[in-house]
Amino acid sequence: MSANGSGVLVIERILRDRQSIWQQIVAERDLNSLTVNMLASSAIALAAYGAVLGSFHSVLMAVTSAVKLPLLFLVTLAICLPTLYLFNLVFGARLSVRQSLALVMTAITVTAMLALAFAPISLFFLITAPDYGFFKLLNVAILTLSALVGLRFLTGGMQVLNEAGLLKPAAPAPAAPVESVPEPALVAVAANGDSASTVAAPTPVAALPVAPPPPQFQSYAPRPQRPAGEQRPASMTLLYIWILLFGFVGTQLAWTLRPFFGNPGQEFALFRSIEGNFYAEIIRTIAHL
Repeated sequence: MSANGSGVLVIERILRDRQSIWQQIVAERDLNSLTVNMLASSAIALAAYGAVLGSFHSVLMAVTSAVKLPLLFLVTLAICLPTLYLFNLVFGARLSVRQSLALVMTAITVTAMLALAFAPISLFFLITAPDYGFFKLLNVAILTLSALVGLRFLTGGMQVLNEAGLLKPAAPAPAAPVESVPEPALVAVAANGDSASTVAAPTPVAALPVAPPPPQFQSYAPRPQRPAGEQRPASMTLLYIWILLFGFVGTQLAWTLRPFFGNPGQEFALFRSIEGNFYAEIIRTIAHL
């Protein structure tokens, strides 16, 4: 395996040499291979962490959680990616679909690998303090922290793309150069057939200077804008809105796909009935503790 983003080395490359990842996305070079490698790495990492979550209940729950946790992130990505892409199009950014997908997959890969790094800690508390409420809150906190770090990578990548000019509208084509008006030609005119005098040819109407507009119209001239570096592109502002949207969609989808942990007081179930919401359940669990 090479270090160019293949296999398990992709996360090491993201963490150690993230600038090369951003430059590869900017250049749109070999993005299919990079995206597939990140997809495989994140799916394996999330499946391993999901197995730890489900092992609190039973082996069968561990298997189903290993399938549902990667599915949670990938379905959330499939739901929210079109919104991010269209946001950028509306405000003039020039990101392609492949660039947007690779950028978000970088954040998901970092989230998955960081969650996997916390798996031994989660497993330790599962063995030494098998309390369902505490175990659930602990792993919700781990996933939240991991997601925040991953989204921080996403904003960092978008800033690099902004510096490369991909989040700004394309510059207008330069205007054609104005041709210089030739000097009036001198024409010899005969005077009474005896002698000639030199006079200037009449100036064409198109070459006459244009008078400036009246003073009352000059106030509507556009004001000079600030340098682009001093302004935050609309795409960056919408990115933070999209991150909130991604979080809401992800938590609601997690509530729909539950259980991931499995209450030991209940029998195994692939899905629970849809009632309440994720946030109410977290508050209820904290109150119970």
